[in-house]
Amino acid sequence: MTPRPFRDVGRYFGRPGRSLTRRLVWLASAWIVLALLLTGAVLTSQFQESGLRRLGGVLNTTIDNLIVATTATENTVVTPQILDQRTLNEFSGKYWVVGEPRDDGSLRVLTRSTSLWDADMPAPDSLIERLEAGFGDSISYNAVGPVGEPLRIAATMKRLPGRSTPVVFIAAIDRSNIDADTRQFAAFTWAALGLLGAGLVLAVFIQVRIGLRPLYDLRTEIADVRKGRATRIERAYPIEIAPLAEQMNKLLAHNQETVERQRTHVGNLAHALKNPLSVLLAEAGERSDPLSDVVRRQSEAMRSQVEHHLRRARAAARAGISGERTPVGEVIDEMAVMLERVFQSKGVEIDWRAPDELAFRGERQDLQELLGNLMENACKWSKGRVRVSAGATGLGQMVVVVEDDGPGLPEDQREAALARGARMDEATPGTGLGLSIVEELTRAYQGRFSLAASEMGGLKAVLELPSAEL
Repeated sequence: MTPRPFRDVGRYFGRPGRSLTRRLVWLASAWIVLALLLTGAVLTSQFQESGLRRLGGVLNTTIDNLIVATTATENTVVTPQILDQRTLNEFSGKYWVVGEPRDDGSLRVLTRSTSLWDADMPAPDSLIERLEAGFGDSISYNAVGPVGEPLRIAATMKRLPGRSTPVVFIAAIDRSNIDADTRQFAAFTWAALGLLGAGLVLAVFIQVRIGLRPLYDLRTEIADVRKGRATRIERAYPIEIAPLAEQMNKLLAHNQETVERQRTHVGNLAHALKNPLSVLLAEAGERSDPLSDVVRRQSEAMRSQVEHHLRRARAAARAGISGERTPVGEVIDEMAVMLERVFQSKGVEIDWRAPDELAFRGERQDLQELLGNLMENACKWSKGRVRVSAGATGLGQMVVVVEDDGPGLPEDQREAALARGARMDEATPGTGLGLSIVEELTRAYQGRFSLAASEMGGLKAVLELPSAEL
């Protein structure tokens, strides 16, 4: 039970994670090489067989001439020497032998060609047995001649008139020319097939590259959408890939619609809660009794909590959408100018560095929220110096580091500082939500946020976020 075209040919030609182009080229190349090897072997074998058949015809003609020319009685067998001029020349490469079988299965030579001189005709041990089994038929085999030349030999067993004992006729001829022609043919064939194979492999590679080019283009377009360079797939693709591009556009449109719907719900919720809270604060502000103070404080806390969770919901909805890119340097500069004015009385100086091309893959408002909280916290606790540095990691991520020269934060308190509403110093103004907002916004963008000790003496906040590529 394998079919289903060979189980999808190893589920797309091998282990996952490997190049489909490479798999296709290797698979096609393997089949081409195998086919050409078989073709070369078959052609060479057929060429050699054709040459040997020609030699077999010459040998059978020689045997027929021997049979016709031989005269036999019960005691004698006479074969004339002048059958072929080559058989008269010593070790000329063409030989014949006439003999009879012995009781032990060996061959007793009765007469031989002058060319064989006193040498024996090479024969396998089972020659007589094979001739008797196929009496009257001719058998052929290869052997080495008296001077080391390769021979093609034919033999047959016949009964002659006037003699009861069968007679064995053997003819041999040098096959060196056939072997040389076969080697030459094989060399030419393998060279031609090698060139053909190289051309076919190159053609397969080019065809696969061209055939898969639309997939590479589609991958590039999807990457552009993910990196914020485009909002949808625009190119026209072949009919085989067009449905995929269309479904991708529908998915992007559906995601965008879902986010817009979420934004609308979040906005409606914000308006629905803002008015009652404003009324509560207005009513409480007109009175000065303890109950009004409680209502005012709790309403402010509720407003902070609502805004916090609304920001978190908006960030979670936006984080999964591509197409947003915010220059990091502009936002840092904007935050630095504003905070230096806010903390002017303290003499805070913010030193920042960020590449011009660095961009955050998300909305500007969220980056302002993240950097604003971290930089404000650093200014609040610093003695006067704050340093902000940003850069890309080369893995589709960016890192922003905010440091100050303040008292810092002990290691055992850093985790607690990220808890919602946690405040390390009740005397310092604030709601205690800053670092928790940064933590949750960062998590919404699949980033990381951590605290460590700074070389400046204070606290170092490290923010890892997705970056938008150029």
